[in-house]
Amino acid sequence: MTAFSSEVVDAVLAHMNDDHRDDNVLIVRAFSGREPERAAMSDLDGRGGTWRYTFEGEEHELHVPWSSGEIRERPEIRREIVVLYDAACSQLGVEPRPH
Repeated sequence: MTAFSSEVVDAVLAHMNDDHRDDNVLIVRAFSGREPERAAMSDLDGRGGTWRYTFEGEEHELHVPWSSGEIRERPEIRREIVVLYDAACSQLGVEPRPH
């Protein structure tokens, strides 16, 4: 189930994968417990975000639910990704950059 149009999803994925590559890796590290060689956000819906990543030469998928439950509005996507990023930084002991 998706609460967002394909245009919204495509725009968010392009932004995350073009401008936040390191954040994708950080989120996958924290929520998978693995050290990925690379990671990219591959999908999102009202329930969470999905990342594809490479670990030990094999492709994997990780779905992380949004912290506040299901979302429906586009501005909530940014908020939820920032929450995931901050949680990943906290878990890994990394100083988050300002938002």
